[in-house]
Amino acid sequence: MNMSNEVYAFALKSTLNEIKNVCPDISHSLIFEEGAKILVTDEDTNQTNAVQAADALNAIIEKADPIGGIESITIQTEKSRINLICTNGFYSATVASKESNEEYVNTLTKVLVPTVLKLVEKVGKESLTDNFLEVEQPEPAAETEKVDEESEPNPPQEEIVPIDDEPEPFIPEPMATQFMIENIGGLLVHSDTVNIDNAVILQWNDTYEDKKINEVEIETLTGQTTRCKFKPIKDAKHNGKGVIRMPKKIQLTLQASQGELVMVKPVVE
Repeated sequence: MNMSNEVYAFALKSTLNEIKNVCPDISHSLIFEEGAKILVTDEDTNQTNAVQAADALNAIIEKADPIGGIESITIQTEKSRINLICTNGFYSATVASKESNEEYVNTLTKVLVPTVLKLVEKVGKESLTDNFLEVEQPEPAAETEKVDEESEPNPPQEEIVPIDDEPEPFIPEPMATQFMIENIGGLLVHSDTVNIDNAVILQWNDTYEDKKINEVEIETLTGQTTRCKFKPIKDAKHNGKGVIRMPKKIQLTLQASQGELVMVKPVVE
């Protein structure tokens, strides 16, 4: 596997793991190509189970080819619910408990996974194209005449330029975290401030310990963005739930509402 494929697979695997973090009812997830060729699985799904699942689902896909193939299908078993979705030749499958919130799981599997697949595929292709364009072809070496070593003048001394400045420390690009919008209101609620899980804020502070983070950038799945202030969620029952508590004013700016997914990253100064 070359470097671009490794990055591609890492992005997909991170997406599957993040989905499980947001929705613990999803026990297993994998992405495979037609022919049951597995691309990635989440960290809790072993290769043996993944191969068996991909073979079984691929058999269903092959039987559906004569009637136009499969875009999405839900399989209900005695204890679980399996969602299978096709996106640009890739098949993503998730296994969730029978008692899970079907609407919530469908939002994750039928909206988020295809969106990330398309985004990662687009970024991967653009990166390969950019790298190709930046490679300069070497110029052909000019023919030179042989020079008698005794008549050759002393070669010029290579100039050494002292380096005084130390390289600046590497600052990682802010990573986006996925949240689900939850309404917040009241007399003491600031209309320009969202509430975020304190564990995420502490992780940002550890990563950018010498930088100021006073705002976050929020982006919807449709591309609407805004910047606003933030505070940690004080109510313990909302922490660790993967939600962002958001006043109506900011929801109107994003053209979004409760229950929708957004990506949030810190504004590092």
